[in-house]
Amino acid sequence: MKVLLDECIDRRLAREISGHEVLTVPQAGWASLKNGELLSRAQAEFDVFVTTDQNLEHEQNIRSFSIAIVVLLAKSNRLADLRLLLPEFHARLNACKPGTVTHIGGDRAG
Repeated sequence: MKVLLDECIDRRLAREISGHEVLTVPQAGWASLKNGELLSRAQAEFDVFVTTDQNLEHEQNIRSFSIAIVVLLAKSNRLADLRLLLPEFHARLNACKPGTVTHIGGDRAG
């Protein structure tokens, strides 16, 4: 699976996502793009977009994109806090579907 990490996620997390091809938004050459343009470009090359931006699903029509969105609900976007979500992330990643949002961590289901 090809995974794209948003700019708000520590790039070092990419090394800890095993078994998948992982790039960050800057590595893809898309730094500073607005979310709509970013998702439009990402859907052509990636299966999953990972972010901590909880507003993304309210600002974009996620169903119109052919990419799955994973929102990491950590205490902060510090690497130590994001690492705590990796077991759940790995367990649920393959079930993520294009045009949907999956929340990992926090007290939200889905």
